[in-house]
Amino acid sequence: MTSLGYTLSSEEHGPDRLVDVAVRAEAAGFDFVSISDHFHPWISAQGNAPFVWSTLGAIARATDEIEIGVGVTCPTIRIHPVNVAHAVATVQVMADGRFTFGVGTGENLNEHVTGARWPEHEVRLEMLEEAMDVMRKLWTGRNTSHRGEHYTVENARLYTTPDEIPEIVVSAFGPKAARMAAEAGDGLWTVGPQEAVREAYADAGGEGPTYTQLDVCYAETEEEAVETVYERWPNTALSGELSQELPTPAHFEQAAAMVEPEDVAEGSTVTSPDPDAHVESIRQAIDAGFDHVYVHQIGDDQEAAIEFYEEEVLPAVR
Repeated sequence: MTSLGYTLSSEEHGPDRLVDVAVRAEAAGFDFVSISDHFHPWISAQGNAPFVWSTLGAIARATDEIEIGVGVTCPTIRIHPVNVAHAVATVQVMADGRFTFGVGTGENLNEHVTGARWPEHEVRLEMLEEAMDVMRKLWTGRNTSHRGEHYTVENARLYTTPDEIPEIVVSAFGPKAARMAAEAGDGLWTVGPQEAVREAYADAGGEGPTYTQLDVCYAETEEEAVETVYERWPNTALSGELSQELPTPAHFEQAAAMVEPEDVAEGSTVTSPDPDAHVESIRQAIDAGFDHVYVHQIGDDQEAAIEFYEEEVLPAVR
């Protein structure tokens, strides 16, 4: 059975607001929430980027049963995997085993801030796989030393460790990362109903959960929704590898200047107030083989969107 989830957009909301939205999503009947991990928003109009691990701890304490995920963290450059492993272990303990750990190779937007070099994608994949190995060793609670190509760990031991080791679900947008997710990860994480990526994961032997996020904007009219997406999330219309390579919100704003409202209206973001459009978007992702599908409501009005899904969309999908 497909699990249906809701995005907690760290780029658009502060930490207290994100906790409140998670509580409301649980009450509405969503199966899980997934929070983004960013140092910067994509563009300044989004306005936020709280530290995800503080927010996750609060969400774990404020909710009771809903599954919680981070989609996704880059545990390789900005923060050493030892520190990420420490944070993950604590959140998993606080969430009583409800936490799923999504990881990816990151974006220059967030990872350049320490002055470290931004490597090419193949190197970042190697770094991610090594970081995953380091974190799994630490979660055992045993004394750990590691001397690898990218990371050194000396006599590190986590004393607060979860009873259940969290799954590491790996982000992929192409076949190479999908194969790595199958070989080294516990699941697949992507955006949109990318059946080819999901198939590449399965063909490589991947048998874990498969997550995908769908962008939506529910408003009273489609015109209002398109305007909201154009102002707050124009980056959704940027193609290629820009989202991985551009270093600052200012650069994203320059790139987004090429986006027109018509591009938003004709893009993949669901902007119709018709419940059938939202149901169909979710069903397309389910038909593409994903078993965890979640929606990212763009804009400030989270309550109206959650109520709309609670009353009109979730019952129809289920």
